[in-house]
Amino acid sequence: MNQSIASIALLVRDYDEAIAYYTHVLGFELLEDTPLDDVKRWVRVRPAGTLKGSALLLARATTPYQHEAVGNQSGGRVFLFLETDDFDADYKNYSARGVKFIEHPRSETYGRVVVFEDIYGNRWDLVERQI
Repeated sequence: MNQSIASIALLVRDYDEAIAYYTHVLGFELLEDTPLDDVKRWVRVRPAGTLKGSALLLARATTPYQHEAVGNQSGGRVFLFLETDDFDADYKNYSARGVKFIEHPRSETYGRVVVFEDIYGNRWDLVERQI
């Protein structure tokens, strides 16, 4: 049996705001934007050029509890890990596009890494692994 995680739900305030950030700032591609009813949409994005792997399902918060969790789905820890094969180029491009880095790039035993926050405050690692 072959299994994989297809999508990870990420709570957002607004679909269009989130699509704009993930596609224009982080350079992701919009895979799907399908209306499900008058207010709910099925919206998936993932890093451009990715042929396989999981995508983010942008899920608009609708309840007070969900609104409180926007930007803090992981209790303040790094939540998502974006691997790259060109750390320097991605760091430079993201910096130019206004991505909020909360530390300076550093080298670890597994590779180069830097933590950034997305539009909502979710923490991400940008990682280039050393093989």
